[in-house]
Formats: sequence, C-alpha cells, structure tokens
Amino acid sequence: MTAMKERGNKRQMIGTVVSNKADKTVSVVVERLVRHKMYHKIMRRRSKFAAHDDRNDCQIGDRVLISESRPLSKSKRWRVIKIVEKAV
Repeated sequence: MTAMKERGNKRQMIGTVVSNKADKTVSVVVERLVRHKMYHKIMRRRSKFAAHDDRNDCQIGDRVLISESRPLSKSKRWRVIKIVEKAV
C-alpha cells in the first residue's frame, strides 16, 4: 500500500480567541503589521476568523494555531490545530 500524499500546503496563522459562545466554534483575531504605502508608518491590521474547535477546549484570551480547511459551514473555513498559550 502506498502512503497518501498531502494536497499542498495549507495556510496557518496564530491568533487570539475573542469569543467561544457558539458550540464547537471560536472567533479568532489575527493581527499583522503592514507598512503604509505613502507614509511608511507601520500599522496594525486585524482579521477575524471563525474556526472549528472539536472539543470546546478554547477559552477567551487563548493564543491558538489555526489552519485552513474545507468549508465547514457558511462562515467556517478554519480549524483550531492546537492551543499555543492558555489565557491567564
């Protein structure tokens, strides 16, 4: 039997959980730094993703690693891979 091949690289990001009210779903905010085109000042930009959390382990404030996946619902296209750092 041959080993299965991986289907390309999936994007992964580290972000902070801001909501865990839905069942098996968390909202994750990912911050990135971007340079302004004209003024060259570094600005913070945020993106919010709905991610699938199988075991409802994530709490608000946790740092998590999320990975791209197939569409799981209308808004969920990401999965929580692991909790990098627990909230205090």
